Amino acid sequence: MREMSVNNTKGPCEGNLINLNFTHSFLPPVFITVFIVGTVSNICGLRSVCVSWKKNGNINIFMFNLGVADLLYLFTLPFLVYYYARESDWQFGQPFCKVTRFCFNLNLYGSIGFLTCISIYRYLGIVHPMKVMGKITSRHSLAISALVWVLVIIQITPDIFFDKNDEKKTNSCFDTTSTNLTRYYLPYSISWTVTGFVLPLVIILGCYGHIVVVLAKNANVNPLLKQRCLKLVVILVILFSICFIPYHIFRNLNLTTRILKQEGLCHHLFDDIYIAHQVGRFLACLNSAINPLIYIVGNDDFLTKFQDFSNRTRMSLAGLKSAIIYRKPMEADYVTATDDCA
Repeated sequence: MREMSVNNTKGPCEGNLINLNFTHSFLPPVFITVFIVGTVSNICGLRSVCVSWKKNGNINIFMFNLGVADLLYLFTLPFLVYYYARESDWQFGQPFCKVTRFCFNLNLYGSIGFLTCISIYRYLGIVHPMKVMGKITSRHSLAISALVWVLVIIQITPDIFFDKNDEKKTNSCFDTTSTNLTRYYLPYSISWTVTGFVLPLVIILGCYGHIVVVLAKNANVNPLLKQRCLKLVVILVILFSICFIPYHIFRNLNLTTRILKQEGLCHHLFDDIYIAHQVGRFLACLNSAINPLIYIVGNDDFLTKFQDFSNRTRMSLAGLKSAIIYRKPMEADYVTATDDCA
């Protein structure tokens, strides 16, 4: 009788260390939340972009594409909720399973691509305003947007040719691929991570790092512009730190553990990596609900209205406070006069 160690075995890993119950209980409610919040916020964000289309220039084209990418993915979430609520039982066919996973990747890497474009445009407009003034038109932005879509589709198209289910369970809809193809999927996933995530991250950090330095040294920059740029930096850091970094790290680690298990190497940490990967998937999905913040921070009209509203609110509160202070002595005098008449 063959004994199997938890840490290391030379035969196949017969003990399943993966807790699928976590996935079935965790993903449906968070996907529902992201679907509701993301759909409402993206529709409102797209509306604000369309209303102030002429005021915010070419960046609005990237923001509009960002919203379209978000909505494409959000509309697939109800099917994933149904899938995980039925304990990973896919009822919509393998072609639509691949379409659903394709939309997720399209949203994820399309978002990264358009966020990179927004960062580059902000950088050129702030650091090199005279060089680009009048040279970048809407046609350029449309062409760049089309190029982003093409590059992202080229990156994620190979994913369609990987199976999304196993021979043992044909009604699965894996987010990566079947177990027997993981050793081929991992190199693709790593190259995908470098080109689709690491390279844009370096570009964004370089752009905003230089912007912060320029704004810090220049005292003549409009305070509203400074405030907006700093907010964009914070939001993008949050997006990449919370939404994108964990997903890419644990996706590749989870694929590695699946390969090791095929080779007979088992460890109790594999279950923790799997759970971290599921949390990373949720965080990556969360970017669809966070992206609309880019519309707000990048919208000059919204910021102006918000400042006007804040100023009016402060003035109203100050006027109300003055009225209360002024009224209290008047009421006291009235009470004293009434007592004297009595």
